[in-house]
Amino acid sequence: MGLCAVLLICLSQAELGRVWAQEHEDALRGTPLRTDGDPSGFHRTRRDQQTPHKHRDARNAQAEGGGGGGGGGVDISTLPDNMTRVVDSQRYYRWQSFGPTDRRTQDLWVDLNALHKSQVQIHGILSNTHRQAARVALSFDFPFYGHYLRQIIVATGGFIFMGEITHRMLTATQYVAPLMANFDPSFSKNSTVRYSDNGNLFVVQWDKVRLKDREAEGPFTFQAALHKNGTIVFNYRDVPVPVVKINSTEHPVKVGLSDAFMAFLLSSQPSDPKHRTIYEYHRVEIDTTKIVSRSAFEFTPLPTCLQHTSCELCLTSNLTTGCGWCNTLQRCSDGIDRHRQEWLDYNCPEEAKGTCEDYNPVLPEGSMGSFNNSSPGPTPSAAVLEDQPVTRDLQTGPPSHKGITENTAIIAGVVAALVLLVILTLLAVYYINTHPTVAPPFYLMQRRTNNYWPSMKFRNQGCHSSYAEVELGGHEKEGFIEAEQCY
Repeated sequence: MGLCAVLLICLSQAELGRVWAQEHEDALRGTPLRTDGDPSGFHRTRRDQQTPHKHRDARNAQAEGGGGGGGGGVDISTLPDNMTRVVDSQRYYRWQSFGPTDRRTQDLWVDLNALHKSQVQIHGILSNTHRQAARVALSFDFPFYGHYLRQIIVATGGFIFMGEITHRMLTATQYVAPLMANFDPSFSKNSTVRYSDNGNLFVVQWDKVRLKDREAEGPFTFQAALHKNGTIVFNYRDVPVPVVKINSTEHPVKVGLSDAFMAFLLSSQPSDPKHRTIYEYHRVEIDTTKIVSRSAFEFTPLPTCLQHTSCELCLTSNLTTGCGWCNTLQRCSDGIDRHRQEWLDYNCPEEAKGTCEDYNPVLPEGSMGSFNNSSPGPTPSAAVLEDQPVTRDLQTGPPSHKGITENTAIIAGVVAALVLLVILTLLAVYYINTHPTVAPPFYLMQRRTNNYWPSMKFRNQGCHSSYAEVELGGHEKEGFIEAEQCY
């Protein structure tokens, strides 16, 4: 009898699940994106079906093809000919340099040796390897080119990767690079990569690191400091070799900042329908001749369109220029940032040509009076009406009694199944307690102290980038993901 009841519950729930899934699929079925041959021309055929996706999982994107696997490739490229990449325009950052005699240089240096030992973490993996990168979680949201980041990737090569999707060429773009070069912390026990995070300031220091195959030229000590307000500081304590003399054959040599966006382009190959290309839209390059021992650079962030949260601020603020408001995404942008693909997908370039009144129209007095006479309650604005589902036009008559009956039957079935499940559970507990020597209860009592959840160990199988990413477990030198070294 109990087995029959359980089967009945399973069948009823499966049927209800099928019905719900069908209704949910019908409700969410929309018109796919289409293009007329231009990758920048993506748009939906029905505006009412556009739903902004505010939370996207970057890790899923990496699994789909960010590492060079199936589902699409990733290329690094500069902007197309019809777009201008702005290099060092001081549109996003304003920077200053300070020499050894400037008092500001000493003020900017963060002395990790003066901090308590518990406030400074020595990364055991990065301090003993070459060409490795490790993900580090920040305790605060750090604004980088107007985008707020909570995770970064620190590399042994003197830079921080700021991208959300890892790929084969971490050194290409999306970096904070105080001195990107071919450093090998594993050469000496005195070479370390250590960092500190106090909630308002994150500092990573490459301490006494040496260049690969040029170890005799001496150790480098420098650091990058990320402030909560977006300020970035490069500090240099020991620079034994001029930066212009560092060989870039085996490893890129860069100093500065960079950011990029990812675009999905149609591929001519059927096996690779979504071809991902990363476009670098801005780079800050500084004069490397100014990098000497006991020097510093300070980068101050400037206002961006992304910081505006309303249409009025977006279009009228005198802090930014060239901003447009996309009402569908509720976002202010100039179209050149990390969200560019989404900006194009939802036809935001066309929406941005409008004004705030287009989304909040002012009705004439006569129209307002007629609404008030016909309805004593508050009247929804046109913007609210526009955001309602498309199916609102179908509700022209009284509610269908057939739909109400079906919904009532479904709810009644679910309640009945739950009640029956509770009754069966109580009967099973009662039976076990009153018949402890019967085989099934005795077996359960024997095995109840054992842990049947197997432990899991994961291994990073791929080797898709010049920098192999490693991740730490609960302790600094224990339980990390094994990663093969890449060259």
